[in-house]
Amino acid sequence: MGRLHRQPICVASALLVPMTTLATPSWLGLDGVPPSWAVLWLLPWALVDGPVSGALAGVAIGLVMDGLNLGGVSQVPALLLLGWWWGRLGRRAAPVRRTLNLGLLAWLGSMLLGGSLLAQLFVLAGWPLAPALQSWGWHTLWCQALVTGLMAPIVVSLQLLLWRRRVPS
Repeated sequence: MGRLHRQPICVASALLVPMTTLATPSWLGLDGVPPSWAVLWLLPWALVDGPVSGALAGVAIGLVMDGLNLGGVSQVPALLLLGWWWGRLGRRAAPVRRTLNLGLLAWLGSMLLGGSLLAQLFVLAGWPLAPALQSWGWHTLWCQALVTGLMAPIVVSLQLLLWRRRVPS
């Protein structure tokens, strides 16, 4: 496990996730759907600090995000899985350096997060969802994944540069 979780400023950066979620300007989203800030923060954290820290950070940030917005469905399972998976990628594979790879990982993570939320909605509300609710869910999933994937090369690359400097290999 890396030492990123021992850096107070890095841990405090997690507080930016709910703040940016609440304060995202409308022009930064696509058709009213903002990017998944939890995915954009968790990806570099897990890549630098490893699977255990990534999974724990996913649970922590998921609980905070659940407290902000969703009633009945939770982001925790998807963020836990993403933190663990990205942490394993950071430890076992070659270091992720290309910005296209970061965008793809963020897009996949956002798709998994949105898919998890839709699956939970299907279970809680019953399989045949109302057409308007089903359309809204798919619209949100695709828009959020696209915006997150497009923002990841900029945001995640910057975080990776800063955090890799703080934690020597």
